[in-house]
Amino acid sequence: MFEIGRICMKTAGREAGRFCVVIAKEKEKDFVLITGPKAVTRVKRRKCNFRHLEPTPLKIEIKENATDEEIAAAYEKFDVLNKLNVRTITAGEAKPKKAEETEEKHGEEKKEEKARKHEEKKEEHKAEHAHEHKEAKEHKEEKKEHEHKEAKPKKTRAKKAKKEE
Repeated sequence: MFEIGRICMKTAGREAGRFCVVIAKEKEKDFVLITGPKAVTRVKRRKCNFRHLEPTPLKIEIKENATDEEIAAAYEKFDVLNKLNVRTITAGEAKPKKAEETEEKHGEEKKEEKARKHEEKKEEHKAEHAHEHKEAKEHKEEKKEHEHKEAKPKKTRAKKAKKEE
């Protein structure tokens, strides 16, 4: 099942969802050596548990422990990236086109949602601020009226005595 040259998709780890190729079987029975190569699919050459791999029906003809250049040439020769519906090598990411398009749409939706929430908060703040401003204005007016009433000069005994005379 996991013979040399088998194209697989990683199902676990930071490289999950990316395609790789089996380049050697390890002495330990549960492990294989894989690579993307990193320049093509961003999967490093490493030992991987075969339980973390999903084999595809595609297989390329490579020798055991082939170099990354040989594997990249084999990808082009067998047109692997187009068969897997993956964007070109220069794109850097080796995820299915549909998954990338979905991620792009999801990212745009997130941005729109964030902008909408920001506008809502802005409106709430504006309304709250207007209410506070109105209250402050009313309070100022009440304070002026109160000060105005108190500002009248009080009649002192001396002034009262003058009036009486």
